[in-house]
Amino acid sequence: MKKLFVLMLFLPVLYIAQELDAKVTINNEKLLAVYKDKLANFALDLENYLNNTRFTGQNWEFDRIKCTFNIFFSAASNENSYSAQVSITSLRPVEGSTSPSLMLNIVDNNWEFLYEPGQSMYFIQDYDALTDFLDFYAFIIIGLNEDSYAELGGTEYFNQAYNIAILGASTPGSSGWDKASSSYNRRGLIDDILNEKYRTFREDYFNYHYNGIDIYISKKDEAQKNIIKLIKNLEALKTKVDIYGTLVKTFFDAKSGEIVTYLKDYPDKSIFKSLKKVDPPHTAKYDEVIYD
Repeated sequence: MKKLFVLMLFLPVLYIAQELDAKVTINNEKLLAVYKDKLANFALDLENYLNNTRFTGQNWEFDRIKCTFNIFFSAASNENSYSAQVSITSLRPVEGSTSPSLMLNIVDNNWEFLYEPGQSMYFIQDYDALTDFLDFYAFIIIGLNEDSYAELGGTEYFNQAYNIAILGASTPGSSGWDKASSSYNRRGLIDDILNEKYRTFREDYFNYHYNGIDIYISKKDEAQKNIIKLIKNLEALKTKVDIYGTLVKTFFDAKSGEIVTYLKDYPDKSIFKSLKKVDPPHTAKYDEVIYD
């Protein structure tokens, strides 16, 4: 169901090689003027890196994945050391719809790195806090995209993200890679994704997209059945293990509004009671449907 790019005949390549279509913005209002000047080309440097790197090592035959990195600088010191919070989103087309599906919607509060104007950025080298952060999220974005088109299709990219997380955690002076008690952290996300207890969830994740929202226009009943299957399986899993980890939270932070849209006219409203059990943070959204 992925669509190949139709390229102009005069182009000297067969298809687009890179995977991401990234937009980077920055907010440096908290920084002194000297640091703002140093960051004049930072957003463009990161966009060029994200959009010109072939993360999979293969020619990408499909639509480039639209994503955003909104960077909010919180501190700067020692000439080239920065701290920032980053909001990251990614999107996926939906068959038969002009509205894309939000795949990732997270805020990472702990990014510290070194940056010099004009510095070169290289993909996969010795640990670098600047590029490894970008690489990690590139692999997460690609992995989620591939999991939505093939059952467990993103595993090889999630493994790459895991390797980066392990390297970061083992590097002196690095930050943000250790497991933490906060509601979101990088290590928690990738550990959950690769945890066998979430295997069924990842299989349902594929069906939610490929046999759910992608066929909603033509086969609404079947689509809703596959969306509901994911919810019911999570509810069943909840009775056996603690599901309130980073992965489930990240999923619903991106998908809660979408799920309401696709199920709001479903005749059995008890599904929204199930949603309240597996996704308490978004209870208000589900109550709006139950008590409408």
